[in-house]
Amino acid sequence: MDVVITVGHRFNQTPDGSVWTQTMFAYPFWGRYLEVFDRVRVVARVESVHDQPADWIRADGIDVSFVPVPYYVGPWEYLKQSHTVRATIRNAPRPGDAIILRGSSTMASYLWQINYPYGIEVVGDPYDVFAPGANKHPLRPIFRWMFSRHLKAICSRACATAYVTEKYLQRRYPPSPRSFTTNYSSVELPPEAFVSHVRQGFCENDIILVSIGSLAQPYKGFDILIQAVALCVENGLDLKLILIGDGYYRSSLEALRDQLGLKQRVIFRGQLPAGERVRSELDSADLFVLPSFTEGLPRVMIEAMARGLPCIGSSVGGIPELLSAEDLFPSRDPKALADKVAEVVRDRKRMVEMAERNLRKARNYSDAVLSAKRKEFYEYVRCRTEEWCRKKYQV
Repeated sequence: MDVVITVGHRFNQTPDGSVWTQTMFAYPFWGRYLEVFDRVRVVARVESVHDQPADWIRADGIDVSFVPVPYYVGPWEYLKQSHTVRATIRNAPRPGDAIILRGSSTMASYLWQINYPYGIEVVGDPYDVFAPGANKHPLRPIFRWMFSRHLKAICSRACATAYVTEKYLQRRYPPSPRSFTTNYSSVELPPEAFVSHVRQGFCENDIILVSIGSLAQPYKGFDILIQAVALCVENGLDLKLILIGDGYYRSSLEALRDQLGLKQRVIFRGQLPAGERVRSELDSADLFVLPSFTEGLPRVMIEAMARGLPCIGSSVGGIPELLSAEDLFPSRDPKALADKVAEVVRDRKRMVEMAERNLRKARNYSDAVLSAKRKEFYEYVRCRTEEWCRKKYQV
């Protein structure tokens, strides 16, 4: 049995037909589905390009192919070709295919309404993504209502529902009482992602903070983090901030940095390839900070924890499922964040204790721990699909 999977991520395709990604959903990611299904077909936006940058990663391969949806960015481009987009998505599944939807993207919204069993992996929260201040689109209130409503409906009708959080997303988007329900993270850390032990000494001076995330939307809260760095420096802390990621809002964040006189203290690394380059930056830092306005279960934080790094994060989404209460701060509050940074970096013993606790927690996200739950979810979707097809086609 093949499985059709919808994702909101955008990919590139070169003239030879190869599909590429810059960060997420490279070919090894789809291997988890191939443990249960014969082939994977990914329904996603794919843009044709002449050649791929050297640091991009192959996304398709043996038994993994793509159903290219016409490429668009934003609602206006989508409206211009919505008919073609809708037709492509709805024609993607073939009789007998299993269907798994990831998130509440437009890709998913055209498949959940069909009279066919499907599973959904709930990986984020559109209600928070489109909250005031988290998104500046003029249609933000409509999108917030629409995508949240869609995700609730998708979950209520799914035959199987998997959440990346233990409790948070389940409360907001409850599954059907008849649904098979589980939770597991999309994060799958290889053995090399983990350090064997935490370092016992963190810098007394020239403290390095690090944060990772897309700069395509404001809901990652990097403006709040830059303001907090300014407050820390005013209060005598000698620190630098390394920001990893890129996107539309980078220029405005750089302008804010310069306005606050932090040009030598806030460094934008841009988008780095996943793996060794990112781990190297984490290993050079003293504290990982995630100031998001919304999160599902953040992979970047788990990666930082696996490097034995002290972490602090805003008290939103699934972050409280990763960190202790004393390592959280209220989102959108630069003073509270600055106070938390100062509180942590001035207590070296606490930083070591945080790092050790984080490394233990991160080991729960190794493939050995998560694969059994994922496999059970996929097998249930396959079983329900086979059962439905036998009744439908009287096979």
